[in-house]
Amino acid sequence: MKPTVQTLLDRTELGLGLLTPTATLAPGALETPVAWAHSSDLPDPTPFLDAGHVLLTTGTQFGDAASDDAGTSGGASDGGASENGAFADAYVRRLREAGVAALGFGTEVIRAGTPDALIAACTAQGLPLFEVPYRVPFIAIARLVADLLAEDAYARQAWALAAQRAISLAALRPDGLSATLAELSRRLGTWVGLIDATGSVDREAPPGGLGQPALGEVVGEARSMLRRGQRASRTLLAAESTDAPQRLTLQTLGGGGALRGVLAIGDSPELDQAGREVVTSVIALAGLALEQNRDLDRARGHLRSGLLRSILAGDTALAERVAAEMWGELPHAPVRVMVTDAPLAHVDQLTELLELRVEEREGRLFFGRDDEQFVLVVEQHDAGLADELASEFGLPVGVSDPVGGSDGGAAGGIAAAGGIAAGATGGMALAHEQAMRALERARETGAGVSYFEEISRQGVLAFLARTDARAVALATLAPLTEHDAAHGTSLVTTTRTWLEHGGQFDATAQALGVHRHTVRSRIALAERLLGRDLSGFHARADLWAALLAVG
Repeated sequence: MKPTVQTLLDRTELGLGLLTPTATLAPGALETPVAWAHSSDLPDPTPFLDAGHVLLTTGTQFGDAASDDAGTSGGASDGGASENGAFADAYVRRLREAGVAALGFGTEVIRAGTPDALIAACTAQGLPLFEVPYRVPFIAIARLVADLLAEDAYARQAWALAAQRAISLAALRPDGLSATLAELSRRLGTWVGLIDATGSVDREAPPGGLGQPALGEVVGEARSMLRRGQRASRTLLAAESTDAPQRLTLQTLGGGGALRGVLAIGDSPELDQAGREVVTSVIALAGLALEQNRDLDRARGHLRSGLLRSILAGDTALAERVAAEMWGELPHAPVRVMVTDAPLAHVDQLTELLELRVEEREGRLFFGRDDEQFVLVVEQHDAGLADELASEFGLPVGVSDPVGGSDGGAAGGIAAAGGIAAGATGGMALAHEQAMRALERARETGAGVSYFEEISRQGVLAFLARTDARAVALATLAPLTEHDAAHGTSLVTTTRTWLEHGGQFDATAQALGVHRHTVRSRIALAERLLGRDLSGFHARADLWAALLAVG
């Protein structure tokens, strides 16, 4: 440990005597680390001092002993004492402002004893003042401080080397990254956590070592750093309770534009220069481990894509064998197929999130990349994963109907027992097609998640009336929309309601709150403007498709 003021006072060979009562000193004043010992008799030595220095002086700057003797009779003596007291107050104030740790006064060299004015000033301003006996040269104090600082520097360097060796050995264990973080936590005596690229706590040591709301603040700040995509470090004051804020350091892992996560470290007295060197080595090891994991993830991604094509083609036997060894068994039927876009900016984060969800479900989720999309196979009750993808990344997601099960499912062809069966020819391919159509609808409507069953309930016309039909639909309805805009009518609304009610004038009038003759008049006007006879099925179906296409 670095020497402190108390360390110097405890050295019997120096024989230093504290002159300021401890009750007048600030808590911990005597435990202030001493950075150096410097001697000077200048009236203002502060230009040559730094915070943590101990100043040693023989007191020539305080004048002779007579002017400091408050007991001498006569006005001149009183005036001298007053002037010396003012000088001592200003002198001590300058030392306090410079951050001096303590003041040592060497007696019997210039003066017999320490000036009362100096003792009073140090007592009033809380600066530790000790007396240095004549037999102890200032160089002895300075040499002792230098030796203690050298011992501390050697001890810290030895600590850092031992810590780095232990951390390097930990990195060689099967789960090297977890072992590395656990060893760092043990060496620093504080909580250490890794927030992955998705903004979730990937691992921590010790588990549960940082409570709420501090952990939530750390995760929130880490996500903000990841979104910016630039290498950075942050210091965060997070509160485990309103009365106990904790200082935490956050450091991104990985290169700019390809961040792999954020390392968070709690406050620790070990985080001096040596401690920071150990943390730097851990950051390098963690970054390397995450990059290696990234390469493995790419290889696993290619394997997943190949197995996905096999599943969609109906050949699930190979996929079930490989998946069982790599991730766990495939999802049990009935299952749904989900499809979402895979923009380059989110590919890595999406992959990491999905890998985490696979691990949580012990394999009861399968996904793979198919060109520009991610395709997921999930158990029917797990369809809520689509909402998580849509909300977390702002992506459209299409979800198929359930497929498989004892009743054959909506698409049929998948057995209920033992996951996706090898005899699922056609079933998974049809579910994939449904998810793709639902994805198109999600893109068009901006709904986030679109289920194929919602599209199928609207009928074939709603399915056909997609974005590529919108321009034709707008042109078809233009006579009605232009008339409404010019004359303040509601032909489009009336026509839509009339078609929704099967061409029934009474039901339409009741829904709109108007007379049936008003509805007849509006429909007749719409027929004239459109140039169509709406009494026939084909004309009504075409107009309904146009209304669906424009939304």
